[in-house]
Amino acid sequence: MRREHSIEPAYFEALYKDKGDPWDFETSAYEAAKYAETLAALPASRFEKLLEVGCANGVLTAQLGPRCDALLAVDVSETALASARARCADQPNITIEQRRLPDEAPEGRFDLVLLSEVVYYWDSTDIVRLAAYLRGAVTSGGHLLLVHWVGETDYPKSGDDAVAELHAALGDVTVLRSDRHEAYRLDLWQLRPAG
Repeated sequence: MRREHSIEPAYFEALYKDKGDPWDFETSAYEAAKYAETLAALPASRFEKLLEVGCANGVLTAQLGPRCDALLAVDVSETALASARARCADQPNITIEQRRLPDEAPEGRFDLVLLSEVVYYWDSTDIVRLAAYLRGAVTSGGHLLLVHWVGETDYPKSGDDAVAELHAALGDVTVLRSDRHEAYRLDLWQLRPAG
């Protein structure tokens, strides 16, 4: 049975407080391979400003840091963020903040927004609101990179439905990649330059 509404921050905070690394980001061979694919799919060797939504305990964040002039990594769980801050403490170009999108979306514009394993936590209303935010937050010609588990969950959306709904809500994007792996999908989109 799918949840009807976006998952509340308390759900994630409880998981991190109880298990420390509930999805085994630090030790899982699946996660390591997925991170390698994510890094390989980045559309440029370096980014001026990158937004990572749902940075969790910062395992991928630490690997993204060397590719960015400035990286803003956000998550809803303060316990996860404490681990991320410790892991990324030696990279001053990384800023880590507690935020819940789309309600607490950061200001500024980004040439890449990474949505890894997060869009399916939102309901349709919040996906539409997220799309509206992204249209203003991603630079003209900038990119969105999405990575989502495609197995069974009780989240508001499946991985496939989450990606399809965000694509429909965004409208005018160019699909550069839509790769399916055994357990996840990776999608790279470019926002079309204005004019």
